[in-house]
Amino acid sequence: MNKLLITWLFMAVVSVVYAQENDYGSILRQLDEAIELSPETVAQYEQQTEGVYRQYQNARTPEEKYGLAFQLYEQYKAFMNDSALHYLSEAERWAEEQGNDVLVGNCRALMAFQCSTVGYYNEALAFLHRINKKQLDSTGLQNYYQSQMHVYGELGYYSNVPSLKEEYFRQQNLYRDSLFSLIDHQDPTYMMYRVYQLQEQKRMDEARQLSDQWVKRVSPDSRDYAIACYYRSLSSNNDDDRKYWLAQSALSDVRHAVMDQASLLALADLLNTDGDLDRSYQYIRFTWDCNNRFNTRMRSWQITPILNVIEKNYQKAVAHNTRVLWVSVVVVSILALLLLGVLLFLHRRNRQLATARNDLKTSNKELAAANRRLATQTDELSTLNAQLSTLNSQLSESNSVKEEYIGRFMSLCSQYIDKLDDYRKMVNKKMKNKELDELYRISKSTELKEKELEELLHNFDSVFLHLFPHFVDDFNALLQPEMRITPKEENRLVTEIRIFALIRLGIEDSSKIAEFLHYSVNTIYNYRARIKNGALDNRESFERRVKLLGMPQ
Repeated sequence: MNKLLITWLFMAVVSVVYAQENDYGSILRQLDEAIELSPETVAQYEQQTEGVYRQYQNARTPEEKYGLAFQLYEQYKAFMNDSALHYLSEAERWAEEQGNDVLVGNCRALMAFQCSTVGYYNEALAFLHRINKKQLDSTGLQNYYQSQMHVYGELGYYSNVPSLKEEYFRQQNLYRDSLFSLIDHQDPTYMMYRVYQLQEQKRMDEARQLSDQWVKRVSPDSRDYAIACYYRSLSSNNDDDRKYWLAQSALSDVRHAVMDQASLLALADLLNTDGDLDRSYQYIRFTWDCNNRFNTRMRSWQITPILNVIEKNYQKAVAHNTRVLWVSVVVVSILALLLLGVLLFLHRRNRQLATARNDLKTSNKELAAANRRLATQTDELSTLNAQLSTLNSQLSESNSVKEEYIGRFMSLCSQYIDKLDDYRKMVNKKMKNKELDELYRISKSTELKEKELEELLHNFDSVFLHLFPHFVDDFNALLQPEMRITPKEENRLVTEIRIFALIRLGIEDSSKIAEFLHYSVNTIYNYRARIKNGALDNRESFERRVKLLGMPQ
């Protein structure tokens, strides 16, 4: 009975772990898609913010101005730090216009928290010192204690002086106790700081249990879900579990146009450690771009060392792949030279066989004339003609074999080393078995060429889109709406985009592009002219702007 119970529990645990691993892979794919769609998400978010801004501009009373300025602060606090501070300052000004000390104090407390979040500790303390606690309501007092706790916690974390570090953390604990005494223990703010406190005290099981309750209570569609998942990741007991919750948090952040990307930064660091360099590099670059928009020096200090490590590992991988590519090019070049030598040999043999065939035709005519003149030698000439006919058939068969070799070796020019060896074995076997007709049929087929051309284009599309993942969107942005091109398949290019992809790589000569894509030069000219005619701006500078796509601005 005990063995059965243990077996059942083991299978249950394995099933849960397997399901979470599959879910983690799905979340990463959703995260990649969300990052790709981030420009549209950010544009929609900015459009919403612009609507609030227009209302703020049109507002007349101080009360309306205050409410809309505070709403703009809420819009910007995780999106653009400078704007968040600006509109929070505006809200404070309009609260002062109303003579409402409660709102003024609350704005200053929030200003202090925003400053401490981005590393402006002196400014945060200055705002806190300007607050009269007696004039605060319960919300303002809660924000005041939260800001004090956050400032001193950050100062303690970054201080290198032991005595100051200890004093800062003591102050943090005092203000945390004051905050806990004010708020309900089911409040998300309480859960956030309580989970963090339990982690500091190394009570990880309790922290994990409380954060699980928190995650279940938050809607996955809300901004708070990203915060709950982030704190859940801090209490994880292994890297796989931590990556799962960081991915959940980062996905929620990206979908809500959050620019202060703490979760994606931590996830990129873990992926780099695991050796997933491509995804790690993609995530850290996206985090850096978000940070530039959010504009916080503290996050820049955190990102820079991780970015340097990831970029160094990425460059090592690129260098290794480059070396492998060069070796492959050298090997293929040697094979091409060998095949060229074989083709020259076959060409020479073809000329010799043609000469022999002409000689045989002449001999046949002479033998036919001798047959008419020498009736008495009919039997001997018949025998000789039969022999000559047999020889002529053999020569014709040899000519067919020659043609098969030419077709076979020319098709082998586009094969890799292993395909060349397999093909040689097949031809050898069929020759031994005198299956010459079958060899002739195989050499006439163009399926192999078309397949390899398609594979070449597929590999080109895959590598190019890996190097320039946003090329299609950026390229279409240069065109008028009705001229924009959408590929039918994911990770594939169409001919028009592929032409300009080659131009992006520095191949501008239409004849070289035509040779690569197996089109006529006139066709390439027509494609280029038609696309340039659909440019948004000056068509003469269109190709120059295409060459700049994907470069850092």
